[in-house]
Amino acid sequence: MSEQHIHTDDHAHGEHEGMTKKKIWKVFGILLMITVIEFIIALWAIPQGHLTQHTGNYIYIVLTLLKAFYIVAYFMHLKYEKLGLQLALSVSFVFIIYFITLMLIEGGYLHIHMPKV
Repeated sequence: MSEQHIHTDDHAHGEHEGMTKKKIWKVFGILLMITVIEFIIALWAIPQGHLTQHTGNYIYIVLTLLKAFYIVAYFMHLKYEKLGLQLALSVSFVFIIYFITLMLIEGGYLHIHMPKV
C-alpha cells in the first residue's frame, strides 16, 4: 500500500493559534481601562470644566474607535485573517464613516437653510 504524507505548516501555526486566556485578560484589561477613562471624561472632566465639551467629544470618539478596534481585531478574530479581508473590511468601514459624515453635514446644512414655515 502507499504511504500518505500529511503536510502541515508549522510556521503558520503560531499565526493562527487564536486567543489564549492571557491574551483575553490582556484585551479585557485594555478595554476596561479605556472605558474607565471614558467615564472619567464624561462624568468628571467635562462637568468640572477640566476639558471643554468640544475637546472631550473628540477624545471620547478616539477612545471609542480604539475600543472598536480591539473588539473587532481580537474578539471577532479579524487580526488573524488574511490581509485581503482586513483591507476589504477596513475600506468599507472608512466609506461608511465618510458617508455618515456627509449625511450629517448635509442634514445640518438643510436644517439651517430651510425656510421656516
